Amino acid sequence: MSNVKTLNPLIPDPEIFQDFVDALGDHIPAIERDIGRLKNAPEDRAVLADLFRAVHTIKGDAALCKLDLAVRIAHPIESILSRLREGQLQFSDLIGEAVLLALDRLELAIDAIGAGRSVENLRLDKLIQGLDALGGCQPAEVDQYSAELIEAVTGFQPIASIGTAPRQARPVLRSNEHLANDLRFFRSLAQQFENRSPLFKGRSARLLKLALDTNAEAGKPVDPVQLAAAVYMHDLGMMFVPESVWLKVGRMTDEEKQQLRQHPLQGAGLLQRMEGWEEAARMVAEHHEMPDGAGYPRGLGQKDICDGAKILAIVDAFEAVTLKHGQRGHTRSVLRAIAEVNACDKQFAPEWIVPFNAVIRRQVEAAD
Repeated sequence: MSNVKTLNPLIPDPEIFQDFVDALGDHIPAIERDIGRLKNAPEDRAVLADLFRAVHTIKGDAALCKLDLAVRIAHPIESILSRLREGQLQFSDLIGEAVLLALDRLELAIDAIGAGRSVENLRLDKLIQGLDALGGCQPAEVDQYSAELIEAVTGFQPIASIGTAPRQARPVLRSNEHLANDLRFFRSLAQQFENRSPLFKGRSARLLKLALDTNAEAGKPVDPVQLAAAVYMHDLGMMFVPESVWLKVGRMTDEEKQQLRQHPLQGAGLLQRMEGWEEAARMVAEHHEMPDGAGYPRGLGQKDICDGAKILAIVDAFEAVTLKHGQRGHTRSVLRAIAEVNACDKQFAPEWIVPFNAVIRRQVEAAD
């Protein structure tokens, strides 16, 4: 593969270069919209055709402008889209992330070239190498190659791959003071989320106590600090979902459901990018999974869901049902909620229902 330094990152003709910049600025938003559409309809041939034409045009314009770097980035993207269009590959969120990352780096590179800055910090060698490999990989390897490309270029595991396979946690030594500072920050974010609705007031504190007490009842198999972080951050991804969706009272459309089901990965992605919070990130990513595999966003089964996520699923559902029946009075709403949680034998991990019931029983007895 050609080194970026040999790709002639110079402006051969300022006027033609500016025309390319303007055209690129027109194409990118449309490409982003089309990739968003593919997430809901991955086999839409018309959208795939539009994407291919847009990238093909970018490559052609770059060739006319003698922007070798832009050609080297656009060409493998075009190859990937061609294989998708012909049905040789299946579109996935990870392919979408990889393509968007490549185009984002292309925009940054063109901006840097126009300003006379170096492009070395953009890791374009790794980007082009990864795109070339992705363009020629086997269908079963697409997500793996996409994830490796994204991590090689950004240094971070892509959001769409969180929870797909266990990763070896890096040993991180952090002081108690650092952990406490992070938790205070997480709590402040959770409180911002609570402010979105009067019904959520005090929600984080209630969930935290329930989760920590349930964990303690079982002998603390889950790291309490990681669990606390997951409690604070588990719904933060909802802030990236339009309020009209997550506060909707009536029936959701399929598109709205799809938007809502991305929030665990978005919240987890924020944690996963902070050193030392990998366990909490996994809990957040998996807290809407179900033992029978009917949950989201990955459809994981009982053995693949971490214990922290199982605790979080139970206490989160309990809180939601308690709020729903709040007009019945505190004790009656708690009893109704515990009955509903226990009745959902496929939704929650049975090994965590017993310690949770013990915690609720003590709360009810203390209130009497």
